[in-house]
Amino acid sequence: MTPAVTVIVPGYDVAAYAVEALDSLRAQTRRDWTAVLVDDASTDDTGRLFAAAAAADERFRVVHHSSQRGLGAARNTALDLVRTPFLGFLDADDRLTPHALDRLLGTVSASGSDFAVGAYVRLRPDTAGGYEAGSVQPWVAAATAPARVGTTLDEHPDASGNIVAWSKVSRTDLWQRTGLRFPVGKAYEDQIVAQQMYTRARAFDVIPDVVVEWRERADGSSITQHKGELPVLRDYLEALAGGIEVLDAAGQVRAAASRVRLILAMDLPPLVELARDHPDEAYRRELGAFVRTLWSRVDGLPLPPPAATALAAARLW
Repeated sequence: MTPAVTVIVPGYDVAAYAVEALDSLRAQTRRDWTAVLVDDASTDDTGRLFAAAAAADERFRVVHHSSQRGLGAARNTALDLVRTPFLGFLDADDRLTPHALDRLLGTVSASGSDFAVGAYVRLRPDTAGGYEAGSVQPWVAAATAPARVGTTLDEHPDASGNIVAWSKVSRTDLWQRTGLRFPVGKAYEDQIVAQQMYTRARAFDVIPDVVVEWRERADGSSITQHKGELPVLRDYLEALAGGIEVLDAAGQVRAAASRVRLILAMDLPPLVELARDHPDEAYRRELGAFVRTLWSRVDGLPLPPPAATALAAARLW
């Protein structure tokens, strides 16, 4: 069977989760896929697990980095190896739902759009030592429901709130003709690339189906669980600001406003709580500087009370 889509699976020290990720690929109802597994110089058994998968199933190909280069570089390594008309992403600690490729690939191949984007839920630790999938959060639903075919940011600005790579299947041609690549050496590398996809695509599709279960690791090692660290905060704020800049440069006024509202409502309040008692004054200063750059944009925007309170506090730092 000739593969239609390449799934890029990067991983660094994710041996505890990689088997589930690969099993979720094997369980896809659509079978015409291939996968590039990129071991980013892991120090645990990730590389061995990837190699074993490739040895047992010709649909898997494994690449080993000789030194750790980061998630963005690992994805870029795999992008250079894609030979199928479509591509998608799966982080090696997450899981695809069984119909994910069927729905995403089926939608975008029929519509002629440049990519399709679906909903996702968070996998959180449960009391029995495993993980339990949550429900679709409101901002995810706003981006992906109801279903739309051949839409754009002009028609659907709230799509800009879906800023992860692994919720999408796209035409490989979109990456080739627009030069899309991930930033290297940065955390939250998805955010700018996602906005570039929205602004460079001729059209995209959205589906309300949950296509990925995104893991919040019980050991606290996910990058999203380290926002209290100043270097991580810097990358986070840079990604948030960079995504808005992409929308601004493309003249996407409504999408930029939607993105700012979401940042103020969802991203800012927990950062402010971390900053209040943070031992490093630089953390508050840098968060405050970021918020002040957004202040002119929020005049007249309705904000929920937690966002308004957080905004007021952060402006003073």
